[in-house]
Amino acid sequence: MGVFPLVEIPSGSRERDVGSGHAQVFLPLWLQKNFGSWTTYGGGGYWINPGKNNRDWWFTGWVLQHEITPALTLGGEIFHETPGEKGGGSDTRLNFGGFYNFSETYHLLFSAGHTIQGPSIFQGYLAFQITVGPQQQSERARN
Repeated sequence: MGVFPLVEIPSGSRERDVGSGHAQVFLPLWLQKNFGSWTTYGGGGYWINPGKNNRDWWFTGWVLQHEITPALTLGGEIFHETPGEKGGGSDTRLNFGGFYNFSETYHLLFSAGHTIQGPSIFQGYLAFQITVGPQQQSERARN
């Protein structure tokens, strides 16, 4: 179980349609449980979304993933968002994806999905992640 408040600092302006133009705060509660090679996690939270024509909104979602091999994990997620703007609509989305571990340091993350309720939206995600674990950090500190 985890609680990890987040503050998103604005990086764009609403007038240019690149962000809300205001800092937002997310107050989540997340749960996770592992069952052998299966992992399930999710939860929800409340977004504080200040600004003209904005409104505070709720987010909830859940993930189920399976470790196919030590390098490959695949899964799916469903999540729902209430409107974050006055007059806006809510949506529910279903995504499938996973990650591939080239090593303890290098990872490929991917996901794709579509709304199942709300405006028709396709979304996709592809990223290359570099992580440094505690053992790698201590080796770097010694050198």
